[in-house]
Amino acid sequence: MAVKWTLHILFAAILLLTLTMGAAWYCFPWYAPSQMDRLLEGKPFRIEVSGLGRPDFSGVGFRSLKLRFITPPDGCSAATTYMLSLTNGSLSWHFENPDSSGSRSLLPQVINAAFALDADSINVQPEPEAFIFGDRNPRIMLNMELSRKHGFILSFRPLNAGYSIIGATVTREKLRLEDVNFKVRLNAADNWQQHMDTLRVAKLFNDGKLLPVTNFKALFGSKRDPLKPCTITLTDCSADLFHWKASSQRIEYDLKDKQSRCTLNIAEIPLAELPGFNRGGSKTPSALGRISGFIPVEFQDSTLLVRHALVIAGKGTRIIAYTKENKPMLSLDLGVGELLHNINAKVILRSRGNKLSGIAMSNLSAALLGGRITSTPVSFDPSVTTTMLTLTLNNIKVLERVRLHGDFKGSLKGAVSGTVPLAIEQKGFSIRNAHVQSRGGGTITIAPPSKQQSSSERIFGKQKPDADYTFNEPDVRISRSYNGSSTIRFSMKNLLRKTEGGELLLLSPKGTLSFGYDRLNPDRASLSDCSAEIFGGSVALHHIDYDMQKKEGETELQLNNIPLQKLLDLQGTKKVYATGTVRGTIPVRMKNDLFEIKDGGMNAEQSGQIIYATTPEERAAANQGLRTTYEALSNFLYVQLLSSINMAPDGKSAITIQLKGTNPDFQSGRPIELNLNVEQNMLDLMRSLSISSNVEQIITEKALKMQKK
Repeated sequence: MAVKWTLHILFAAILLLTLTMGAAWYCFPWYAPSQMDRLLEGKPFRIEVSGLGRPDFSGVGFRSLKLRFITPPDGCSAATTYMLSLTNGSLSWHFENPDSSGSRSLLPQVINAAFALDADSINVQPEPEAFIFGDRNPRIMLNMELSRKHGFILSFRPLNAGYSIIGATVTREKLRLEDVNFKVRLNAADNWQQHMDTLRVAKLFNDGKLLPVTNFKALFGSKRDPLKPCTITLTDCSADLFHWKASSQRIEYDLKDKQSRCTLNIAEIPLAELPGFNRGGSKTPSALGRISGFIPVEFQDSTLLVRHALVIAGKGTRIIAYTKENKPMLSLDLGVGELLHNINAKVILRSRGNKLSGIAMSNLSAALLGGRITSTPVSFDPSVTTTMLTLTLNNIKVLERVRLHGDFKGSLKGAVSGTVPLAIEQKGFSIRNAHVQSRGGGTITIAPPSKQQSSSERIFGKQKPDADYTFNEPDVRISRSYNGSSTIRFSMKNLLRKTEGGELLLLSPKGTLSFGYDRLNPDRASLSDCSAEIFGGSVALHHIDYDMQKKEGETELQLNNIPLQKLLDLQGTKKVYATGTVRGTIPVRMKNDLFEIKDGGMNAEQSGQIIYATTPEERAAANQGLRTTYEALSNFLYVQLLSSINMAPDGKSAITIQLKGTNPDFQSGRPIELNLNVEQNMLDLMRSLSISSNVEQIITEKALKMQKK
């Protein structure tokens, strides 16, 4: 009977246990969250679960899990609250008995439990929101040791945890990091320090736009330097910058000061591929060579500091300018070694409504080519259409680095100083009255290709068209509109033109050059208000429109107060001396590098004297008619000097000269009129300013004609 009751009681107990377990399994989605809250009471984290399923022997599913936890404060950072969210996930487990004795106890002393947390997505963000971390299909692994010490009471000891981040995103305001990869590996034996592993970020976006920094890679571990206990360090960092390699030996972030430091190394970047230099063709690169650099950077509280950065130019690095026919015109040799050094700048990232609203830059300066360049403070704000700044140049030795090509040769020397006001918009940039000057100068040689010579030219020779232009102390003011039209006002101390035919010195030349202003004819350029002092007088050109494609234009040269003797000296005359000055107008038409003059003229501004000097031997050898001419011109006081000038494009010219006056020492000072007709070939425009190419010969021929009458 006792046995029977014992069996009944045992059966009832088993049935009750079964019903209790079944009820517990059935009610698990309702009571488990409350039990979890009671279990975590007083702990620094909270768990909210919704859509919790009923567990089986291997795991349990859920629709949403939110974990709110607080990291404790330390000497480096304050306490921080984080929110972790998982959607459509499951928690699975697996238990093993590590007892190697073969014991099959129902409740072993030690059990190893492996937990796996899987979900469709995970999001982590601090409160208040500073960044958002997101990942799809995460799998978080946790291994724990469960031990039984007294009866059914279990204790838990985490052993290790792991999470392979694959293709995650990190968003901070408008900055977004995409395709983030990293292996999280934590062990109790290592005091839960993150093992050194490679952090990879494939792409960076700002406001939805892909940044030129891609494929970032660095080694990261949570173990800190005892000498810098608050510093998180990334080592062996590298990235692609505009598809070129950039690296940094280490990036440091101070948790206490919230400051980042690194030195960015840029190695072997082709200058021709940088923005602003890429012409889109390999045959006409606007730059050659490679540059590298070292840029120390500090970042704190939205402020970026660049201190003592350095840019190095490699061998053969230069910038090239081309003609419209894509032929090299001039180049700037950047040399080898330090190009820009001691670069400093302060950049402030402005925010509005917890979003980036603009960038302010100040204290920008750098040493450049032996001088220095600085900039006024500048702001880049998307809400403002125009960005203004002014660059200041101080003794930058750039002229000696300029090389001329094609029909141009020469050498320049001297440092350049000045200011360049810039206005930058999305449609381009403009310059308003930039002022650049130099105490140096140089010589530019224009040597057009030689043309085939005629037989007579090969026999008797032909003057070369080469011309050397030597200038000193240039002073330039530049203005440029957004559409590219530009105006250059220039002046210099002097300009010397030298050819085989002689030299011509212009003092204080100045003028205004404009181009790009005619949309219908972009090849049209104009030169206006051009003037210079010459021979003690002046020459001026009020305006000329020149078509660079057709190589044609028309203008008038205005001559004032030109000493007559200087014009005679141009011809190398030895016997004719004159006083007085002339003025005149020379209409010039240019076509295909040739000049034409129609109806030009020069007249004496006042009366003067002409002396034709002869020796006693010459007068004794001359016949009576020639001797009479010599005597008339030995002291000729003219009251009128008129001339007209015409020149064909081939250089053939006709000059007429009318002289009226007296010689007080000849025939009691009776009035004398002298008409000269000169035909010659003017080899260049400047020689067309003279009266005759052989005055002595003309006078002799005129005297012979008078003798025959």
